[in-house]
This record gives sequence, structure tokens and C-alpha cells, in this order.
Amino acid sequence: MLALADLQGQFSAALLDADEGVPGDIVGPDGQAAPKRFGVYRNNVVVGLVEALMASYPTILKLVGEEFFRAAGALHVRQSPPTSPVLLHYGADFPAFLDGFEPARAVPYLGDVARLERAWNEAYHAADASPLDPAALGGIAPDALANVRFTPHPAMRIVRSAFPIVSIYRANQCDSADDVSLPDGGEDALVTRGDLDVEIRALPAGGAVFIAALAQGASLAEAAQQATASTEAFDLGVNLGGVLEAGAFCGLAGPE
Repeated sequence: MLALADLQGQFSAALLDADEGVPGDIVGPDGQAAPKRFGVYRNNVVVGLVEALMASYPTILKLVGEEFFRAAGALHVRQSPPTSPVLLHYGADFPAFLDGFEPARAVPYLGDVARLERAWNEAYHAADASPLDPAALGGIAPDALANVRFTPHPAMRIVRSAFPIVSIYRANQCDSADDVSLPDGGEDALVTRGDLDVEIRALPAGGAVFIAALAQGASLAEAAQQATASTEAFDLGVNLGGVLEAGAFCGLAGPE
């Protein structure tokens, strides 16, 4: 008789590998091996995890269709089974899986759109915090403003892409069959949940570098310098106003 931990290990491994037989200590009511019963259970587990992925990535589902998604999802489930009992956490590595999924090569933006959807989910379930009131900057002396540091909101996420992922995402949030004109080049996305609703917006030039620097503890001046170094098109006023409006930060720290 196997130890319980060993039996559980065999059971879970066999669930996600169709080539594995029924673990020897798993029997039916008659004491005999029950491959049909185990097969039904195996199928239900895989289907349940695939449907969890479908719920987490509805835009990907819409882009590729249910048949394609179920096939890709089942392969992902077998390659990357859950590591947490919290189903909400499952699928974090699905975008990377799509990047390397050969049948999806014709739609190379799938992985980044999936990253945007993952960021949406993370923002939705992030801790609550009151967004920074833009008026708070008014209380800081002009000569000290450059050294101010910002506290990122728990729900704030940045997704960078060489593809127009925000436009692709928005185009697939309605049932319209009309053709959609997508911009050339990539789009960086800011995901926030300042109030109750998650918001996704495309960032202006240098915005992703600017926000990431602020989130990592850079001062306003340091973040602006990094963003300017990344692109001459960076506009501090536009970007600062945008992140404050979006509720990307929830606090200020004065000059050190």
C-alpha cells in the first residue's frame, strides 16, 4: 500500500497525462481497476481548468474561437498544471505559452493581449486604496517638486507591446462585426482601478518608462529623465496629468 502522499502524487500526475494508466491503488466499488471512471474524472478536471482559462481570457477566446482555445488550453493545462488551490491564480503563464504556441504563429500579438487581460484580472482583485488627489501636488513647493516620489496604487499594472494591444482589446469588447482599423506600431498599456472599475488606456510616448520608474522609487525628475532618454517625444505634462487622472498612484513622499 502506497503512502498517502505518494498515492496523491500518482493520482494528480495521471489526471493530466492521458498516456498514464489508472494508479494501481485506485479502484472502483468492486475493488477492480476503473479506467472508465477515472477517464471521466480526468476529462472533467481538464475541462474545468480550460474553462477557468476561458473565463480569465475572454478576449483571447473571441480572437481565436472556442475550438482553437480549448485545444490550446488543454495542452497548456497538461504542460502547466495548477500549483495553487486558488483557481484565481491559475493561468498566469498562459501568455508565455501563447508566445511559443506554434499554431498561433499567425497571430503573434496573442501573448501580449493575454498579458493585458491578466493585468486586468490582477487589477480587479488587487487591494483597495484611494487614488492620489492631484491637488496634493499643489501643496509642494515648486523647487521641491522635482524630488517628489510616488507610491504606486496596488492595482496599477503596465503592459508593453510591439503590437497595438489596447486597440485590439477594445475592438473585441463589443459584438460588432464591422472592420476595425488598427494603428501601426505598438501600444503600451496602463491598467488601473482608481474607483470600482478597471480601466485600460494606451500610454503616450515614454509613458511606460516614466510610470515604471516612478513605481520603482525614482523621483519625478529622475523618472522624467529616464523617459526622455527613451524617446524625444516624451511630454512630462501630458504623462503626469494622465497618470494622476488614471489613479495610478496612491501617495506621495516628499524630498529626501
